[in-house]
Amino acid sequence: MDRLVVLTFSLLLGLAPLLAFGQKLEEDIIKTSAGDLKITFIGHASLMFTFGDKIIHVDPVTDEGNYKQLPQADLILITHDHYDHLDSEALKILKKDSTMIVGPANCQSKAPDLKVMKNGDRLNLLGLDVEAVPAYNLVHKRPDGQPFHPRGTGNGYVITFGDKRVYVAGDTENIPEMKNLQNIDIAFLPMNLPYTMTPEMVAEAARWIKPKVLYPYHYGDTDTSRLVNLLKNTPEIEVRIRRMKYTAWQIASNKTAGDEIIK
Repeated sequence: MDRLVVLTFSLLLGLAPLLAFGQKLEEDIIKTSAGDLKITFIGHASLMFTFGDKIIHVDPVTDEGNYKQLPQADLILITHDHYDHLDSEALKILKKDSTMIVGPANCQSKAPDLKVMKNGDRLNLLGLDVEAVPAYNLVHKRPDGQPFHPRGTGNGYVITFGDKRVYVAGDTENIPEMKNLQNIDIAFLPMNLPYTMTPEMVAEAARWIKPKVLYPYHYGDTDTSRLVNLLKNTPEIEVRIRRMKYTAWQIASNKTAGDEIIK
């Protein structure tokens, strides 16, 4: 009997990576004037957009998905240089000769082929209108008083797919610049402490931005039902909760709050 238990346990351990990385990823289809936009939810802050024959990866990290089983990228958008958003191994797997990698200047050490975009830049990338917008902390700070995400070091992105505008906020709080965002159809807003926003902060940001669809992401072990409840009387905003594994977040939670690589 003991041998059977040991054997069963060993088999489960062997299957664990398959269960974590072999499960079917959730996907949503968004109709646009230029065809379907498919959103694939990989994990934590890692997303994939499929639009026509273009593949766009956002913050790919190998701890969050098996990128060897996903299509290589035409465009990779990186929000900032923290390890749960910028992973040189994922870039190596996803990069082909024609791949364009875009991000803020602090990502260049791990992405030497990076095309730098800073807050306020707007470029046409592979036929897509892409805007880099601010992403930073005002409230949440490290023990030394420095924000987890200082102003000007990270990007959020507004990407236009046909007639749909998609806002991927990156690691940020509900900053004043969000009030200037217009005609956002889909928003991805981060929700975990102490690095980004509380559910209350996300709800406030959503009321400013007024997306038709709101996806909380980067939410770690935050109770997403709190956000749903906060916006239950705001029917013009549909809150969609999708399964986002957070392997890297679980690793980070065992590190000290002042560790440079955390968020």
